[in-house]
Amino acid sequence: MIKYIGSKRLLLPNIVCAANALPGSRRVLDLFSGTSRVGHAFKAAGYQVTANDHNSYAHRLAQCYVQADRTRVEAQATKLIAELGRLPGRAGYFTETFCLRARYLQPHNGERVDAMRERIAELSLEPVLEAVMLVSLMEAADRVDSTCGLQMAYLKKWSARSHNQLELRMPDVLPGSGAALQLDALEAAGRGGFDLVYLDPPYNQHRYLGNYHVWESLVRWDKPEVYGLAMKRVDAKEYKSDFNSRPRIKEALSRVIARLDTRYVLVSFNNEGYLSHAELEQMLSTRGEVASLELNYKRYVGAQIGIYNPQGEKVGRVSHLRNSEYLFLAGPDAHRLLAQSADVTGAISESAE
Repeated sequence: MIKYIGSKRLLLPNIVCAANALPGSRRVLDLFSGTSRVGHAFKAAGYQVTANDHNSYAHRLAQCYVQADRTRVEAQATKLIAELGRLPGRAGYFTETFCLRARYLQPHNGERVDAMRERIAELSLEPVLEAVMLVSLMEAADRVDSTCGLQMAYLKKWSARSHNQLELRMPDVLPGSGAALQLDALEAAGRGGFDLVYLDPPYNQHRYLGNYHVWESLVRWDKPEVYGLAMKRVDAKEYKSDFNSRPRIKEALSRVIARLDTRYVLVSFNNEGYLSHAELEQMLSTRGEVASLELNYKRYVGAQIGIYNPQGEKVGRVSHLRNSEYLFLAGPDAHRLLAQSADVTGAISESAE
C-alpha cells in the first residue's frame, strides 16, 4: 500500500486483536479510513466492514480495499492492467504539473501516468472496477516518486527509485464484499447497525488533502488550478477541518463520539495530537468503561532525515524521533477485553521473533 503519514501499519495487530476480543462484534465502521489499511485488515480478519472518508483518493482506496470483491474484479482488472501497461507515454496535465513544474515523478513516468489516466477516463468503467485501476495507478506512482512520503515538497535530487519504470500491479483486493462511503465524519457517524466503530481522526495541523493532493488530482482528474512549489490544488488551500484546529478539535470529536450508534468504540491517537490522553479518556467515558494501551514507534521518515532549507542546508533540530501511539477502547468490560487482546498481541510478537 501507499506511503502515508499516520499509517497504522505497525498498530494493526493490536487493533485487530482488540476487535477480536469483543463479544459479538462482526460489523465494523472505519470512520476516517485514509488508506483503508485498517479496513483491509478488518476485512481480512472476517469482519463486515464499512469504510468512510471525505477525500476522493481515500474513497477510491476504500472502494478497492474494502468494497471490491476480488472474485468479481480480478479477471477484468488483470486484463486492463496489461492493456494500460502497453500504452506509450503521452505528456499532458500530469507531466506538465507534477514532473516539469514540480518534481514528484520523472517526466518519463509522468507521461505514462497521463496516458494511462486518460485511457481509464475513456473506458467509463463501473465505479468499483475503476477504483481498482486508479489504486493500481496511484500505487505505481508511489513506488517511483521522489518524495519523503509527503506531497508538500519534493527532493532536490531525484530519488533512486524515481529512475525505475512505472509498473502497474494488481492491488491486494480481498474476496468478499464491503461498503465504502464518502461522507462528512459527523454524517457517517449517524449511520447505525455497527457493533464496533474505529476512529483514527486527523489530530494536528497536518491536512491530508494538502499532504496527498497529487493523489486527489489523479483520481478526480479534474486538472485543477494549482499553487506553490508543490503544485497543490487550490481547494487544498481553501479546505479547513475542525480536526486540524487546536481550538475546535475537542468539540468536533465529541460530537462524532456522541452520535455513534454502536456498542464499542476503538480509537487510535498520537502524542503529537491536539488532545491529551486525559481529554480523550474523558470524551470516551460517555460510551462506558474506557481502557487504553500505549505503544512506542519511530516517527515518519521526514523526521528521521531532519529539517532543510530550500538550498539543501540542514537547519533547526527535530524535537523527537519516536512517538507514542495510544489505543483506547470504550464499552462494556473494556479493561479486561483490552488487556486480553494485549496478551494475545504480545504472544504473537514473541512467536514472530
